[in-house]
Amino acid sequence: MNVIKPYKEIEIQIDSINLKGNLRLAENSKGIIVFSHGSGSSRLSARNNYVADLLLQRGFSSLLFDLLTRQEDLIYENRFNIGLLTNRLIRVTELLVNYDQIKDLPIGYFGASTGAASALSAASQLGSNIKAIVSRGGRPDLAMNKLKKISIPTLLLVGGNDDVVIELNKKAQAEIKGICELKIIEGASHLFEEPGKLDIVAIETGNWFNKYLN
Repeated sequence: MNVIKPYKEIEIQIDSINLKGNLRLAENSKGIIVFSHGSGSSRLSARNNYVADLLLQRGFSSLLFDLLTRQEDLIYENRFNIGLLTNRLIRVTELLVNYDQIKDLPIGYFGASTGAASALSAASQLGSNIKAIVSRGGRPDLAMNKLKKISIPTLLLVGGNDDVVIELNKKAQAEIKGICELKIIEGASHLFEEPGKLDIVAIETGNWFNKYLN
């Protein structure tokens, strides 16, 4: 039995590096959300794909891609190299204009765990080209020196049981100069694995992009 995938598999060429991606295209799309994954994760992240599927139902296109090649990922330190991951995210974002179906869409970032740091860092460099950001269980503190440059609407979603990350996000919120909301999802751990918690993440994310992605 063939399973119909909700996305198109694409390849993104950056210099000599070939990165694989999953591109979801919504009809009459409201915008495109570019996902930046946490350490050790990839375009195949079950949690991020789940959120992307629910965003698709709400009219948002999305791109999930591997920030690292398979060989690069074997080097553990690369997973926490925020500079490298930020550069990849910027380069891929700039290449979106090559796709006719999405080149005119407003762009938002969704960053998870350490991926939130690269999303925020990239947004600080791309300015008004990025319209809004959502962080899920993020580590924005890893981009603390960039946060004062963030002027676009930013939503920080953190699990209520994720005590250390809650405090890190509070410190980050104080640094961000633009609209920034911190929402704590009660009963959720760092990975939002509890029943229904990831659905809340998707709902809050969709609401944020509905409001600010324009």
